[in-house]
Amino acid sequence: MLAIDEVGPGKLEIVRPSMSILAEPPVAVVDKVVDKHGTRRAAEAYLKLLYSDEAQDLAARRHFRPRSLMIQGRYAQKFPGMDLITIAKFGGWQKAQAKNFVDGGAFDKIYQPG
Repeated sequence: MLAIDEVGPGKLEIVRPSMSILAEPPVAVVDKVVDKHGTRRAAEAYLKLLYSDEAQDLAARRHFRPRSLMIQGRYAQKFPGMDLITIAKFGGWQKAQAKNFVDGGAFDKIYQPG
């Protein structure tokens, strides 16, 4: 969708899979980091806003599938329904990381740089 924004409609085709992974990496304020950098207020404000309808609407306008059901309704044409499976289906983040993203893991085996 970002590419279509750049080249214009009708020049690229979007192919949507019937299913996808619902990747929801955890987010948190890390005390040691925010205290060291004096960024606690900003970090806490970010977390408070992150899943708000306002932020979800902004995400949808930037081509990210919103999680809020209300916001999903506004963008139903842009984000047609699809089966979303969670990372738990793959054993959780720790197991998925160890299998797929370590050096020599599944990602390295399928990635073909330029």
